Amino acid sequence: MSELTPELVVRAYTIGVFPMAKARHDPDVYWVDPEERGILPLDTFHVPRSLAKVLRRQPFRVTVNRAFEQTIAGCAEATEDRPETWINPEIERLFVQLHRLGLAHSVETWQGERLVGGIYGLALAGAFFGESMFSRVPEASKVALVHLVKRLTFGGFTLFDTQFTNPHLLRFGAVDIPRLDYHQRLRQALETPADFHALPED
Repeated sequence: MSELTPELVVRAYTIGVFPMAKARHDPDVYWVDPEERGILPLDTFHVPRSLAKVLRRQPFRVTVNRAFEQTIAGCAEATEDRPETWINPEIERLFVQLHRLGLAHSVETWQGERLVGGIYGLALAGAFFGESMFSRVPEASKVALVHLVKRLTFGGFTLFDTQFTNPHLLRFGAVDIPRLDYHQRLRQALETPADFHALPED
C-alpha cells in the first residue's frame, strides 16, 4: 500500500469513510463505512447528574490544542480496561499532520502539569468526527467531552460523528443511525460553515 496522505484521509471523511487499524501493532489501515453510524446529537446532549456535580467542582484545568500529540498517544496506549486499541503509528502520523494543518483538534484535561485525559478528532466545515478519548483519572475524559460539545455548539457545528456507540456515549445521548441517514446528515454538515475556534479559550 502506498503511503496515506492527509488529503486522502480528508477526502475519505467527506464521503463517510474513516480509517482504523485492527490493533495497535498492526501496520495496516482499513477503511470503514459501518451500516450503523454512531452520532451524538448536539441539541439533545445530556450531562448525567453525577458528572454535573463534578463539573461544578472544576477538578481539572481544560485546554484546547495544547497537547495534541500527547492526547492521541494517550488514546493509543493500552490500559487494564482497554488492552488493545485501533490507533496504530500510521494513524497517529496522519492525525498529527492533520493537526498541523489546522484540521484535527484536541481538548485536554489536566491536574496541575499532568495530562490526565482528553479527546481528539477532525473538524471539516460543520462536521466534527470524534476519534477517541482517554482517562488516567476518573471523569477526566467526560469533562473533556462536555467542553468539546460546548465548543462545537457555540461554533455552529451540526454533526458530531462518534463512529460507533458504546455504553459510555449512550449516557450522553448518542444514537445509532442508518448509513444512508448518516450520509445525508454528513452532506448537509459539510455545506454548513462552522468555527472550532469561535469559543474563546479559558
